[in-house]
Amino acid sequence: MKRKYISMVIAAIAGLGLSSCQKSYDPASYAPKLDIGGFTSSNDVAKGSLVGYWGFNGNLKDSISNSVGVATGTKFGKGVKGQALQGALNSYVLTTPGPGVTAIQSFTITEWINTPPPSTGIVGVFTLAKTDGFWGNLEIFFENGSTADNGKVRVHIAQGNNDRTYSVDGVANLFNNWTNLGVSYDATTNTCKLYVNGSKVNSGTVPGLTGPANFTNAGKMVFGCVQFQTTPSQTSSTSKQDWASYLIGQLDEVRIYNKALTDAEVNAIVKLEGRGK
Repeated sequence: MKRKYISMVIAAIAGLGLSSCQKSYDPASYAPKLDIGGFTSSNDVAKGSLVGYWGFNGNLKDSISNSVGVATGTKFGKGVKGQALQGALNSYVLTTPGPGVTAIQSFTITEWINTPPPSTGIVGVFTLAKTDGFWGNLEIFFENGSTADNGKVRVHIAQGNNDRTYSVDGVANLFNNWTNLGVSYDATTNTCKLYVNGSKVNSGTVPGLTGPANFTNAGKMVFGCVQFQTTPSQTSSTSKQDWASYLIGQLDEVRIYNKALTDAEVNAIVKLEGRGK
């Protein structure tokens, strides 16, 4: 009887030790890894071609060149991933572009925007300044008169002293919610593409735009307005214009690549970022 009692005690102690070592069941640990287009993180898409990246997660640093921007009136708010740049009237950010940005010949830009349509003038989003040109070397803005059903996107691309404009009207769902806007130019095919939320909405060529971009007299990069709306203006060609305004909404996850990404790569970036990856 004594021997049976001792065996029961030993079994109970062993069982207690075993249960204390077992981990609680976590369903997430057994779930398959998120995989979109063969990628699990937006940072892995065309990683070797990424020449500029601003996450705006509480700072103005370009994660590629380590250049840090200077804010005029902007703040940080809740973004798609972490925080985002919060714009306002007469507000913008200036930063020195990395060498990989100024040297691009083909390119892709993706960025998240949450802003109302223009009400008092064009809304500049992003500019690589051209210090002697009216428009920047590379400039993206929303044209005045844009509406929820008719967004008017303008992209200026400089080739030396020649300004080429990629214009797309009738773009829906650009405003008043988080929207990813993507633009690419392929110098080998002379083709521009516009993406909204990772889907291609327009593709075509621009009269006179052929071969590599040829940026000259590159100045600062500007977030939140076109190059001549800063104080002082970023170009000797003109000063502030009454018909131009500022991004009063938010900007997040700006990425610049030195090649035209594939449609699948753009789609993967947007889907992954939208999931916080």
